[in-house]
Amino acid sequence: MAETKSDIHLYTAQTPNGIKVSMLLEELGLQYKVTAIEFSKNTQKEPWFLEINPNGRIPALTDTLPDGTPIRLFESGSILQYLVDRYDTEHKVSYPRGTKEYYETNSWLFWQMGGLGPMQGQANHFARYAPEKIQYGIDRYQNETRRLYRVLETQLEGSKSGYLVGDRLTIADLASWGWVAASSWAGISLDDFPNVNAWVDRVVARPASNKGRHVPSEHKALENRGKTEAELDKAAEHSRAWVQKGMQEDAKKK
Repeated sequence: MAETKSDIHLYTAQTPNGIKVSMLLEELGLQYKVTAIEFSKNTQKEPWFLEINPNGRIPALTDTLPDGTPIRLFESGSILQYLVDRYDTEHKVSYPRGTKEYYETNSWLFWQMGGLGPMQGQANHFARYAPEKIQYGIDRYQNETRRLYRVLETQLEGSKSGYLVGDRLTIADLASWGWVAASSWAGISLDDFPNVNAWVDRVVARPASNKGRHVPSEHKALENRGKTEAELDKAAEHSRAWVQKGMQEDAKKK
């Protein structure tokens, strides 16, 4: 598929939130530039990046509007909505504004943004990055993540297409996929969620989504399926150090 020219510049890292955008860009066949943001070097807190995203998080994106006005976007859900609103004119991975499916897609997008991402993110933190194992925190967020997976399982069980909304892949699927693909990192097994497990494989079987998940670096989350807790904890050691360092630096700025 020929790429569509654009002035899009994506600032991202290899995280569940980051790959949402690159997967969509590939599904839409858009040309885009990429700058990798290095958390271990606190690149996301540098002044030039804060001009793009004042919140100092990834992903962020810049583009030029048809009238020549530059635009900056941050928060992954906002970026996904912008991209389909502007570039998916044929509704390959979206639905026309005002349809039932359009609003259902937004509901699942905000479900991920307000529920799945934050809860699994906390499960990740207490299971992998906390300096000590606090069982209450681990149980609290793993249990809530499993509850959200059950919601996802029920929705997919009733889906004729195998996707979350209607007859096609949408930003609802792309928003959640990176998180669920990384379920093992949060200590969650997909064995009890057969429809979710099949959906993970269905999305990654799409050439465009598969290409997009490897931006800006190789996506390795699926390789964690089957690893033991000891192996996952060992893999988290390096990241745990810079996560704690970043928290300490943020605390000094109070």
